[in-house]
Amino acid sequence: MRVKVDEINLRIIKELREGRKSFKKIARKLNITENTVRARVRKMIDAGLLSIEGLVDIEGVPNHQLVIIGVKLKTTDMFKKGEEFSRLRGVVSVSVVTGRYDLMLFVIFNDKYGLKEFYAEEVSKIEDVQSLETFVIYKGYNVRVPYVL
Repeated sequence: MRVKVDEINLRIIKELREGRKSFKKIARKLNITENTVRARVRKMIDAGLLSIEGLVDIEGVPNHQLVIIGVKLKTTDMFKKGEEFSRLRGVVSVSVVTGRYDLMLFVIFNDKYGLKEFYAEEVSKIEDVQSLETFVIYKGYNVRVPYVL
């Protein structure tokens, strides 16, 4: 199901950056009815365009770290491999990209599950991985992610 992303939908999405903002407040600000907001949000969620979830600044969670991993593959089936990587423990997101790498992963680690476990227990399950490069994020700005561990 596709949803038309018009100006009203974009304004609703912008207002939902404050995920707990009521539909009533959004409707009042946008000068539309609360039912219109509710219906449009439901359609966008059903279409997979919008997700309302709790996000964390991982730097504020003790003993946790967000890492970016560049993946070079031996295959050109990047979309299938991207989907495989997306199911691994700790993976927040996977992007198929252009440039030096085929995939870029955002992965959460903590003091009980780190890079060693990720590579040995998770990445080792995936075939056709040529190389990996890890980028440790020392300080992030406006980085909020779902907690997936």
